[in-house]
Amino acid sequence: MKTYQAKPMGGAKPMTALDAASGTGMAFLTSELEKLDPLLREPLTSFTYPRDIFIETGGGWVDAVSTMNVDYGIAGGSGAAAFGGNAVNTVRLIQANLGKDIYKLHPYEAALSVKFIDLQKGTITGRSLEQLYDDGIRLDFDKHMDVNVYLGYEQYGTHGLLNDPRVTTASVAAGASGQTQWNKKTPDEILHDINEAIVDQWKAVQYDNASMANHILIPASQYAYLVSQKVSDAGNISLLTYLMDNNIAKQKGIDLEIAECRYCEKAGTNGKDRMVVYRNERKYMSMDLAVPLTRIMTAPNVGNACYDSLYAANVGEVKKHYLEPIRYIDGI
Repeated sequence: MKTYQAKPMGGAKPMTALDAASGTGMAFLTSELEKLDPLLREPLTSFTYPRDIFIETGGGWVDAVSTMNVDYGIAGGSGAAAFGGNAVNTVRLIQANLGKDIYKLHPYEAALSVKFIDLQKGTITGRSLEQLYDDGIRLDFDKHMDVNVYLGYEQYGTHGLLNDPRVTTASVAAGASGQTQWNKKTPDEILHDINEAIVDQWKAVQYDNASMANHILIPASQYAYLVSQKVSDAGNISLLTYLMDNNIAKQKGIDLEIAECRYCEKAGTNGKDRMVVYRNERKYMSMDLAVPLTRIMTAPNVGNACYDSLYAANVGEVKKHYLEPIRYIDGI
């Protein structure tokens, strides 16, 4: 029987297309003796932007999004001038100044092209190349959104959650060790850093409890440290649990979330690790997805014997409606 030898790859042993089963007198195709693992392993990655900002959908293919704000003033003075029944003073007059903020949007586009023959092969193998491409585009979109939310895009002149130069930035104080890094500090010193940041933010919003910070982002390494360090003699209470139970926001009835964010690493001034403290709520901060990722057209391409599909979305920048409810703290 004539056999055909496949060219080996790397250091692999040469294989023949027909492989005799020893001692049986039978022959099998090599592939018939393989167990096929049905699990398709995709790239290892993650995205967290839906957790850290409110996404507003709808609006269509617009170029920008506008929001309205109002500021109040009163003519005639304040303090004792507010007393009525004084013949000397006229009644004070309220004034309202309306303003408008404009936020940019940019189009996201990606395409796939699948040969007609490959589509037919998929019906035999049970694995759709078209679906693989679709999954890849959606993964790319989520990674694009992650960068857009946390850092923005310089070519569009936008900033994200972590790098807006308008946001007030402070540095943490050194602990008893003389260091600012959390892995060099005691649990109480770390709690002080968090409470001080929350109080500064609370003061900036005029001590409005409804505007107090409810969300903190820190680098993954600091988050892992908080989880792994124990503060009780029994060893059953993590430093993270201790911080969650004893911060000032908790005492004001606010459920504070402390979450890891890869982009916080070296995001601060001079490459220091950054903590972001803010109110995660639509009123204070949001982002528009005017057109969610959509497969907007598919057309046959006879010249290349394939089908081409275009995917698109209309993506907005991070809208910080107020700057007071957000703080950057560097050096943790």
